[in-house]
Amino acid sequence: MTAAGEPTPPTTPGPTDSTSIPIHLRPARAADVSALVPLLLRLKRLNEEFDPLLRVRDDAESQAREILKATINDPKAVLLAAEGVGPDKDKVVGFVNAVLRERAFYAPPVEGVIVDIYLLPLYRRHGVGEYILKEVSAALKAKGAGVVIAEFPAQNEIAVRFYAKRGFRPITARHARLL
Repeated sequence: MTAAGEPTPPTTPGPTDSTSIPIHLRPARAADVSALVPLLLRLKRLNEEFDPLLRVRDDAESQAREILKATINDPKAVLLAAEGVGPDKDKVVGFVNAVLRERAFYAPPVEGVIVDIYLLPLYRRHGVGEYILKEVSAALKAKGAGVVIAEFPAQNEIAVRFYAKRGFRPITARHARLL
């Protein structure tokens, strides 16, 4: 049990280091879409809390389903499913979605962009985020990315601290207003 009285997630050795990681990370499959949709919607609803311009649309569930299906088959994307271990074996408990984008004016010419990363709360704060970041970065590099970029709501201070601690820094900004 954790200090908060929640069950402690089971651990298993990570495949690339000796750290115990309470997930198994693998490429997402079409059969995972029904499990990934609610996780993606949880993330988007969390984003909505950071800024009213990120209000979730009424058709978000169908949009999520179509986007995830397309992403699984996109050679310029990396979609990894995080499965729990132990009692949560074979249950999708998180995911990361990243895409390759061309940088027409900058070197390196290809960037890997982490557009979504989400983990159920029980699996957070056990080194899982860092492990997922390491694995998605390696997958993006293998597909030709020379730099990795993370996109998230500007007001998400948790994400700002997470990425800054791992060597990320701001390089561009997007500003918005309603019309």
